[in-house]
Amino acid sequence: MNAFAVLFLCALLLGLATRLALIRRQIRHVRAHRDAVPAAFAATIPLASHQRAADYTAARAPLAAGEAIAGALFVLTLTFGGGLQAVHAVWGEVLPAGSVAHGVALLATLGVLGWALDLPFVLARTFGVEKKFGFNRITPRLFIADTVREAALAAAIGLPLLAVLLWSIGLAGERWWLWAWALWLGINVLVMLIWPTFIAPLFNTFTPLADAALKARVEALLTRCGFRSSGLFVMDGSRRSAHGNAYFTGLGAAKRIVFFDTLLDKLDADEIEAVLAHELGHFHHRHLLRRLAVLAPASLAVLAILGWLAAQPGFFSALGMQAQDGASALALFFLILPAFTFPLAPLLSHWSRTHEFQADAYAARQSSATALASALVKLYRDNAATLTPDPLYSRFFDSHPPAAVRIGRLLTPHTR
Repeated sequence: MNAFAVLFLCALLLGLATRLALIRRQIRHVRAHRDAVPAAFAATIPLASHQRAADYTAARAPLAAGEAIAGALFVLTLTFGGGLQAVHAVWGEVLPAGSVAHGVALLATLGVLGWALDLPFVLARTFGVEKKFGFNRITPRLFIADTVREAALAAAIGLPLLAVLLWSIGLAGERWWLWAWALWLGINVLVMLIWPTFIAPLFNTFTPLADAALKARVEALLTRCGFRSSGLFVMDGSRRSAHGNAYFTGLGAAKRIVFFDTLLDKLDADEIEAVLAHELGHFHHRHLLRRLAVLAPASLAVLAILGWLAAQPGFFSALGMQAQDGASALALFFLILPAFTFPLAPLLSHWSRTHEFQADAYAARQSSATALASALVKLYRDNAATLTPDPLYSRFFDSHPPAAVRIGRLLTPHTR
């Protein structure tokens, strides 16, 4: 075991231990505050709803811990356990090793194995925890249909893209990682363009917003905010879940605003306008573009590091691989990458929470801070979101600010 292998193993185990410790803290903290509603919410959220949220959070946590342990064992099996080399050898019996077809088969097999690993946890969450707490509405038949559609979509789009990627790697020589980055960036932009009109409708039904009064109100808000969209739509989210949300998606002329039907059932017109104003706040502050502006050079740097590692003789052997082709390098790198990027989780979560505060402040200016706070309280209550997360856990994993902090900022003008 060389130095890189030791470094990777330490990063993986330390990350796993940290994640499990934080999950344990979250469970203990939420349970410790289960029997008293925080003072800021005492008048708006009943004790029974608060306790339900605590129980829901505690019920989900063991699944998260199990996923973390299973994921670490999966990576160890494929690397030090020789699993990836075994898959490489099996496909080498029927396809020329190192060829584009062989590389596609290797990476596709890795994807299928990852899906099989996740499936028990997805089933337990969907038909266990979510059903127990009244959120799941997806039937086994629809779940299977969704899975088949996802697999067909992955095969129709993913396999050709993998083939192009591996083909370009073979042609580009030492600078293959630069071509891989350009292809990756182009794919991400393309997906954002086609997702609203071609991909999302494969899974949900989108109908134009029919409420004339609400539509007029929303269009007035869009005019004030200088936002142009290709339409206002209602999505049948209730087919799968009782959770509610709203979002806008797409780029350029493909931008559209989508309301979950469950959201429209829970909120009044003032609250819906405020929630949408929050989403428009992300657009106003160009959060998506800012994230792309950071993600693009970061991904380029990551692929450049992969290009350097793939040229080091000890990289493959350190991770249980005898083969040293491009597909193997990609497979190994994306197996080990989460272990090294885990320490960035608090920074990324902080960045996301900053964006949420900015969007809240924008919504308060364009609509009503009181209405947004009221909407958030309803969503926290109806979605069983805990009001008392462990502070350290929240800093690591929560992309949205804790409820008390967020509501407090909204209702205290000088803090926005």
